[in-house]
Amino acid sequence: MSQTATPRQTAEERRGAVLEAARYEFAQHGLHGASTDAIARRAGISQPYLFRLFGSKKALFIAVNEQCFQRTLDFFRAAASGTSGREALAAIGAAYRELIESDRTMLQGQLQSYAASVVDEDVRESTARGYGRLVDYVETVSGADRQTISSFFAKGMLMNVLAAMDYSIADGTDSWEARLAEGCREDDA
Repeated sequence: MSQTATPRQTAEERRGAVLEAARYEFAQHGLHGASTDAIARRAGISQPYLFRLFGSKKALFIAVNEQCFQRTLDFFRAAASGTSGREALAAIGAAYRELIESDRTMLQGQLQSYAASVVDEDVRESTARGYGRLVDYVETVSGADRQTISSFFAKGMLMNVLAAMDYSIADGTDSWEARLAEGCREDDA
């Protein structure tokens, strides 16, 4: 009886599978609570191979963190393509809202990175670099002043908090969440 051979993954494909598995585990359990054994099983590799690829659990967390910030920056760029000024801010804000509302793992991962940044200098540096690239891009594409940029990012953080509580900015109620979310709309910034 012949068996069909499963095609071997390239090192880059395995690395991608590990990052995706780790993204989910870290989002759910954080840097210290996530299990490298669970990540390896989810990725279909051995735990020793996971450590060969990334060296340590913290290095893997940082790789996931950097991938998350890059994905966010890619969303910003796609949303703002062909726009500038307030139009760019509105487009980026709407795209970001959709991202965090449609991908809970992305939102949870961001929140875990901020929490880990409080106590871990390496994670803090990774998070600061990624966040800084977002700020630099939004400043460049919008041409906005520092106060506007600060307000824009403050609204983004408020959107994170509201999304973490599973509140959608599109909710039509008159709750305290709706009143705060209304202030996050960039069309009236």
